[in-house]
Amino acid sequence: MTFMPFILALVAAQVVSATPPPAKATAAQIAAAAPAAAWNAIAPEDLLVIDFADGQRSVIWLAPDFAPVHVANIRTIARSGWWGDATVYRVQDDYVTQWGDASEKKPPAAGITRRPPAEYEWAWGAHGQAVANPYRDAYAARTGFTPTGWAVAGDGRRQWLPHCYGMVGVARDLAPDTGTGGDLYAVIGHAPRHLDRNIALVGRVIDGMAALSALPRGTGGGLGLYEDPKMRVRIKRIAIMADMPAGERPVYQYLRPDAPAFALTLEARANRGLPFFTVPAGTADLCNLMVPVRKAPTG
Repeated sequence: MTFMPFILALVAAQVVSATPPPAKATAAQIAAAAPAAAWNAIAPEDLLVIDFADGQRSVIWLAPDFAPVHVANIRTIARSGWWGDATVYRVQDDYVTQWGDASEKKPPAAGITRRPPAEYEWAWGAHGQAVANPYRDAYAARTGFTPTGWAVAGDGRRQWLPHCYGMVGVARDLAPDTGTGGDLYAVIGHAPRHLDRNIALVGRVIDGMAALSALPRGTGGGLGLYEDPKMRVRIKRIAIMADMPAGERPVYQYLRPDAPAFALTLEARANRGLPFFTVPAGTADLCNLMVPVRKAPTG
């Protein structure tokens, strides 16, 4: 009888140990639960809409603070109708999807800057005091998140946008050419960070990424070009959202980097937990820490 309390305690301990620990909230769950005040609206003037002939749509958040001349060109090109016959003509596996003038013979749109400056890097802090990234990046000594919602890489003196999945850049010829913005690409594979500071990044795909990433891969020239013109993906319209009827303009928002919920999303991505993850990584690549974006709730 003297062993009975010991046995009961042992059984109780086993029952407690068999109870699974609570699941850790994911970054997506944390962002979804963030209060309305933690979200800022993205201006319709900064949203580029691509409507494909098959009915799909992609939305690109433009970054005029980082590439003002290129973005001004993009707005002019969109409003001029120059992209009326644009197609997706290059899809390189694990790299980029590119669209614009496949012939490379079309005269540039009227009113654009033909030779934009190399808008590749800026003074550190030029876009507001960045919220520091607590995790080390492989390509940059210092990284963070600007008040306007952009992940930035840098060295403490200069800062630049990183080539992460979904980022949009300006196709160009050999330097000193910087491209006009008439031909753009979106990163659809492992982040090609070696391109950082070599090409102007002008935005980020925030909706409809599958319309760009789930296309058949090209084989031409070792660059993913569609050798058969019939493979080119026809684009119905490219427009600035501010120019669309108000009833056709969804509101997109980004999670403010200074909001407490944003810091929690960073930690959740670096240390993913139970029930699936048993070994947290303790770190995260900058490209895994992009600022959450959503369509604003309605009603």
